[in-house]
Amino acid sequence: MISPAVRADAAGFTLIEMVVALALFAVIAAAGAGLVSTVLDAQRRTAGRLERLADIDRTLAAVTRDLTEITDTPLVGGPATIAFARHGMPLRVDIGYRQAGRAFQRVAAGQPQLAIDDVTAVRWHYLAAGGWQDRWPADPAQAVRWPAAVRLDLDLAGAPGGHVTRLIDLPVRPLPPGTAA
Repeated sequence: MISPAVRADAAGFTLIEMVVALALFAVIAAAGAGLVSTVLDAQRRTAGRLERLADIDRTLAAVTRDLTEITDTPLVGGPATIAFARHGMPLRVDIGYRQAGRAFQRVAAGQPQLAIDDVTAVRWHYLAAGGWQDRWPADPAQAVRWPAAVRLDLDLAGAPGGHVTRLIDLPVRPLPPGTAA
């Protein structure tokens, strides 16, 4: 006999239907969780690479700014280092760049500062009338001039790694009085 509270045509879910629905939900939830995890991992990797690219960009901008604001003093450079003076407030500031271990350092007024890390090689090149040179000045006659341009080559480890080159045109150095052009 059917209770008057439950009608024979009342619709409902059977236990099997509930188990199937829960199993489908679990499969969809697991796939969604995997997708979210993959997206978050990709976001972390991308953020790390963007941060590294920003570090590289800041370093190259600082080198460019320093060299384009060079004062009328000698520039001395080798294959791995460069030294010169730039305009500062209120006086000139002695600047140098060098590699120390896996760090590329900017040395301002004798104080080393990390420019960028994970650097495997630093190479400076100097453009003169005869072409690119590994040292400046290559001969004493060049000491009164600056090179026309300076090229910095950095080999970087880490992500993104690789090779970065920056070419910087220098202003023309005024020649001291009595110096032949």
